[in-house]
Amino acid sequence: MRNILIVIDMQNDFIDGSLGTKEAEAIVDNVKNKIRSYDPADVIATMDTHETNYLQTQEGKYLPVEHCIRNTEGWKIRPDIAAELKHAAVYEKPTFGSTAMAEHLRQIAQHEEISLELIGLCTDICVISNALMLKAYMPEVPIKVDSSCCAGVTPEKHLAALETMRSCQIEVI
Repeated sequence: MRNILIVIDMQNDFIDGSLGTKEAEAIVDNVKNKIRSYDPADVIATMDTHETNYLQTQEGKYLPVEHCIRNTEGWKIRPDIAAELKHAAVYEKPTFGSTAMAEHLRQIAQHEEISLELIGLCTDICVISNALMLKAYMPEVPIKVDSSCCAGVTPEKHLAALETMRSCQIEVI
């Protein structure tokens, strides 16, 4: 079985930028170690990607904090993590989940047995969105989330998201 790691949105704005938290900063070393434990050919990353009109979008109206605006410092993957991802396929996504990544992984799953592991930010928004979408696209593919390599908007929301994923047959380690 091929094990694929998906690194969600380890971007400056979510770590120590406009939406950063001490919990996000605390997982950086765990994330780097997890990436190193995988074959580089089996690592995928996502990037939250917004345009300069972000505050006029539906998301911007609900979360009126500019973040991950394309080509800004906050949009970039944290440099020490980017160095670990130099061979990874990267999916830019304008919203919480990446349908392009899900489609690509579903195509792989049609030809070989795979399992998926998700890590990254934020547990309660983009990690859970991608995990649930991948489960919907591929209900028989084992999916897990490493809680030590994720952080939520708050510690409480992190725990709530992990519980929701458990309820949806996603293994939480």
